[in-house]
Amino acid sequence: MSEKVSSRKQQVRAEDVARHAGVSRVSVSRTFTPGASVSAATRAKVLKSAEILGYRVNRLASSLNRSESGIVALIAAEIDTPHRSAMIAELSDKLQAAGKVTMLINTSGYEERVKDALLQAISFRTEAAIILSGAPDPSLADTCFSNGMKLVLINREEDFPGSLQIGPDNRAAGKTALKALLRAGCKRIALANSANATWSILERQKGFVDAAEEAGVEVLSEVGGLTSYQAGLELGTALLDREDRPDGIFCTTDLIACGVIDAARQRFGLRTPDDLSVIGFDDIAQAEWEGYDLTTFAQPTDQIIEKCLEWCTTERPDTETVKLPAKFVWRNSVQKARIPLK
Repeated sequence: MSEKVSSRKQQVRAEDVARHAGVSRVSVSRTFTPGASVSAATRAKVLKSAEILGYRVNRLASSLNRSESGIVALIAAEIDTPHRSAMIAELSDKLQAAGKVTMLINTSGYEERVKDALLQAISFRTEAAIILSGAPDPSLADTCFSNGMKLVLINREEDFPGSLQIGPDNRAAGKTALKALLRAGCKRIALANSANATWSILERQKGFVDAAEEAGVEVLSEVGGLTSYQAGLELGTALLDREDRPDGIFCTTDLIACGVIDAARQRFGLRTPDDLSVIGFDDIAQAEWEGYDLTTFAQPTDQIIEKCLEWCTTERPDTETVKLPAKFVWRNSVQKARIPLK
């Protein structure tokens, strides 16, 4: 009976390439190290042997020897939502183009586990962590920094020294939304907000409510559900089922706004913008669909990502907080303003 041969091949090592090419192990290392000195003849022999043997450089091992893993952790919840998934896709693409490797850690359903996610990232000698959701414990700062890990917090503001905190000016956007509804002639104004009270959503809410107080306007408020289309359906139904139903609604995310518009259309026979003006936030792809044509705020994603890349590739960056304006995108879910917005 013949002995069964394992189908798994042994990994080709640098020593194997050196033996096959008839050169030293150091010559193989120099051949695959950018900028290292090695003769053209030796390089040619090493590359030919590497191709024949199917050798690939173990970048992780070599980077760990230099205390540079090249890994950037993306820590996020709700990764299936349109804005979050688009942000992760673009971030990972740009980081990869910059020679980094991304490690996605999904904290959906348990944002309090951001601490665990950071500790996990440290164990992989991660160079930087970009936190898109959840608030890390400030006491972790020393642990992260002593392990050489840089930190970026997107769309949240925490007492976290040594980090980059970046995102849109959510409070200013909330104020702009209130002014837009007033200038559109809305008399009964409402706020539709999810129960997922993240820092960014609360900032939009605060800006909207503060502007209403300054204008002497009462705001109907409905809160419930997660940041989802289904939550928007439920919030829209609750608001529009009132005797004093609103004629203008600011939704703290586009997903909620889409649900509100469908609730108005399908459950109450109302049309936007004739019967109801609706404003969202995020400018997701669905906002442009003809069925919604949603007036919203576009997050400055390109600027956020550019700053993240700069931060992650800077040797010793300083603590920095950056607030960027969110572009107001006027579509057809709001009555045309009688006075143009500045």
